[in-house]
Amino acid sequence: MKRILGTLLLLLVATTGFAQPKYIFYFIGDGMGPSHVLATELYLGELQGVIGRPQKLVFTQFPESAFVTTFSASNGVTDSAASGTALSTGYKTSNGRIGTDADGNDIYSVAYDAKNAGMAVGIATTVCINHATPSAFYAHNNSRNNYNEIAQWMLEADYDFYAGGDAKCTTEQRNDLYGRAEKQGYTIARGYDDYKSKAKKAEKMMLYQKNVAEEVPYAIDRTKDDLTLAQITKAGIDFLSKKSKKEGFFMMVEGGKIDYASHRDDAATMIHEVLDFNAAIEEAYEFYKMHKNETLIIVTADHETGGIVLGYTGQYKLDLKVLESQKVSVDNLVAMLESLKKTTWGKVSEMVKENIGVEPRGNYSNDEAVEMTHDLANRIAYDAIYDLNHKALISWASGNHSGTFVPLFAIGEGADRFNGVIDNTDIPLTIMEFLGIDTKLKGQYCGKKK
Repeated sequence: MKRILGTLLLLLVATTGFAQPKYIFYFIGDGMGPSHVLATELYLGELQGVIGRPQKLVFTQFPESAFVTTFSASNGVTDSAASGTALSTGYKTSNGRIGTDADGNDIYSVAYDAKNAGMAVGIATTVCINHATPSAFYAHNNSRNNYNEIAQWMLEADYDFYAGGDAKCTTEQRNDLYGRAEKQGYTIARGYDDYKSKAKKAEKMMLYQKNVAEEVPYAIDRTKDDLTLAQITKAGIDFLSKKSKKEGFFMMVEGGKIDYASHRDDAATMIHEVLDFNAAIEEAYEFYKMHKNETLIIVTADHETGGIVLGYTGQYKLDLKVLESQKVSVDNLVAMLESLKKTTWGKVSEMVKENIGVEPRGNYSNDEAVEMTHDLANRIAYDAIYDLNHKALISWASGNHSGTFVPLFAIGEGADRFNGVIDNTDIPLTIMEFLGIDTKLKGQYCGKKK
């Protein structure tokens, strides 16, 4: 009997051209279009005094690549709920829906399939754990804005590892959720050091910031106590490897704040987020090098945000190096300016120049009194970011999503299945094939819970 099963397995590998990957990494750079990636590499080049890409990101060197279409069932421009659902389930759905099809029926993700196949499962992000992209891998709701309802599905899905920002809901709702999670066997760790001290005895893990926060801070604003996406990924690899040595694991990791920075047209902060995302992928790549014949790494995006253009006003050049002068995100600068309250224009000017590297707009004398309001702080900060972008010769089409292609990069077992121009639904359907699911039955069954 064993010989027959072995022969069948060899025939399956010979016929399909791949074996089932034992370890699957699914990286999603929220809002990351091709120009986000290229801007980051060109910026690194300019810091070295070189035009071009002398220091490539680890994932752009993967052997397989593709362009991915992102339209939803309701529009040519998707939101993160519909795109997250497409990337997780293989179904197109209407904008705003999480894990439900356009008619409101529950549909289940490739993460459920991985769990049903005996694999350990991890879901990680830099934004709140019940935000659109991560929740599309475990929840079902007709509105992405029903955060508390969505958070409950974390316990229903019962995955092994969740990490990122705290659940977005009221304090009372969050305390209730985490209390029930602990009764269900979850250990809650706050910060990487706390994770390391608790991981050995933990049955299941939720890893969050040291203090309650719905987001991991932007990389550009980070302090030594803040989690990094690389630490989250490293913790996930460590925990899931121990949890399921025989069957392997599936891990989705989202760089969620590439999107946030791009919604703000904040180029320097966006580049730092792409670098942070790359550092997380490096952790997976180091794992891949030790398990080359068993590991698949996929890197893609849910949509492009901002319509970033590497060029401005007809000048055929870039000056990305000037972005190095920006020390904080635009969000952080707004908060810093607001903290000044009653101040002088001289102090405002000093703060903007020190943190962004440009003169703030306005014809004020240094000693002129300023009563800082949120609206004024917002205007000063965003004007400064706008002016720095233009010094760098970067422009943005909007502060919202676009319908353009996003990139995909892949390496490892089965990576050659991802090339050319594909749709976002093709990615999970291909992973489902690796897990032994007949995707020709899509519509009747697509990862539905067994």
